[in-house]
Amino acid sequence: MDLQAVQGPELATAALDQRLRTVTIQAERGSILDASGQPLALTIEARNLTTDQRLITDAADVAQQLAPILGIDAYTLGKRLKGTRAFAYVAKDLSVQTWRRVEALRIPGLFSEKTSIRVYPGGDLAANVIGYVGAQGQGLGGIEYAFDDVLAGRAGSDTYEGNPGGRLIPTTARSLVQAEPGSSVRLTIDRDLQFMAQRAIAGQMAKSGSDSGTVIVVDPRTGDILALATAPTFDANNVVATPAALLGNRALSDVYEPGSTSKAATLAAVIDQGAASPSSWFRVPPEVKRGPNSFHDHDGGGKVSLTLAGVMARSSNGGTIMAAERIGARSLYGYLRKFGYGEKTGLGFPGESAGRLPDIRQWNTATLPTVAFGQGVSVNAVQMAMVYATLANDGLRVRPRLVDAVVDPQGRTRVLDPEPATRVVRASTARQIRQMLEMVVSDAGTAPMARIPGYRIAGKTGTAQYVDPSCGCYNGGVIASFIGMAPADQPGLVVAVTLVNPRHGRYGGELAAPVFKKVMRYALQARHVAPTGTPSPHLTLTAAGT
Repeated sequence: MDLQAVQGPELATAALDQRLRTVTIQAERGSILDASGQPLALTIEARNLTTDQRLITDAADVAQQLAPILGIDAYTLGKRLKGTRAFAYVAKDLSVQTWRRVEALRIPGLFSEKTSIRVYPGGDLAANVIGYVGAQGQGLGGIEYAFDDVLAGRAGSDTYEGNPGGRLIPTTARSLVQAEPGSSVRLTIDRDLQFMAQRAIAGQMAKSGSDSGTVIVVDPRTGDILALATAPTFDANNVVATPAALLGNRALSDVYEPGSTSKAATLAAVIDQGAASPSSWFRVPPEVKRGPNSFHDHDGGGKVSLTLAGVMARSSNGGTIMAAERIGARSLYGYLRKFGYGEKTGLGFPGESAGRLPDIRQWNTATLPTVAFGQGVSVNAVQMAMVYATLANDGLRVRPRLVDAVVDPQGRTRVLDPEPATRVVRASTARQIRQMLEMVVSDAGTAPMARIPGYRIAGKTGTAQYVDPSCGCYNGGVIASFIGMAPADQPGLVVAVTLVNPRHGRYGGELAAPVFKKVMRYALQARHVAPTGTPSPHLTLTAAGT
């Protein structure tokens, strides 16, 4: 009587608590699409294979039947099948086709549990952009992480009364909250161009014996990143077997001293301030001394008379220093800040570095000379590509974009508006710099290997000293780079190439420029960019006899 009258309600509640089961219903994760809507990452239906071990009469025999279907050795399967548990997992994340093969065996005690898996149809295609998910389906890298709240949706739940084996007791109450699927994210990436860029940089990395390499293709008018390739990369379908060092995106996380590619920004500041023009002359000595420091040009020649255009074409450190001194440290610092040095790109990408531009209050007698020709500062590859995108866009700086739109589960598309552009230099300055950069790819410049027949090409080589991360010092290695645009008078595309620590070859003009040419030529054709038909400029570079 005491059990029924006094403890009855309490015991009934305890019994109900033992029977209640709550199962989380995972929301279907949204897809990641390329610019044309092709899936780069999607979620598909899958099955977990479960067992009621009490119904398995011969675990060894069942294991032998399952082993060739599941690709798991029979001994391991036997241990999972043998026992007295009412519920146990045999294998997870099986394709529906694999489950159908298991089901066809009609073995009592085997069941399927509906689930889903994330797949990446392109394998390593844009893997360092897309990222990857964890065991619970949460974004852990790349766009998967940065847009996890958009892609993930909202999980539901199923609460019911179950028997000791976990199965629903008929006629009992049940509370079901449906999951809300996630939205899809459409990138600016062109999958075909991305494939081409990955193949080109991987091939040159192997040929040159480089530690790594990157290729960035950007539309300078919109900031849309059309390709963001890194090498080495990884297969997004097999993250477990991938070393952690390969999972990030080197084009945003790794920083380097830009070297001579930074001279375009320095000389743009000089021209914009009216301190020189492309035809201004500089008598450049073989050695430029500033305080206790001496600076030399890469060719080690004697005194030479160069125009500012010649300083760019010859990539003269001394000439760049002399030009920068006409505007002074504070002015140069201000322009570099406007170009985006020392701040993140705004992509919101996990692991991105802002690089480093020393605060003007920390500059000394050696800072202006070194910063002028691209040492003593650090950038990531996307930052540097966007410097050239600004010059290609007539001096207007736009933020880079990797995500173009969000598509909700009902198929409604919300295009993400680009941020307003900001002016860095006058349009006339940008045009003059582009003409000077065209001379870099002439026979008199450092990158004739970047030329593409029929198109006006403008760009700049870089061969910067490599800072070895193991010691934080220069050890003789370099960063070989080339950044260029086409058509030079009406730029529609910018391509930036970097190779880290090459062992076969050294200079950006010989290593990075050919990759630029291959990728840019493909991009121009694929995007139907016609030559402008205008002639290239003929700028005076040196005095006669020098």
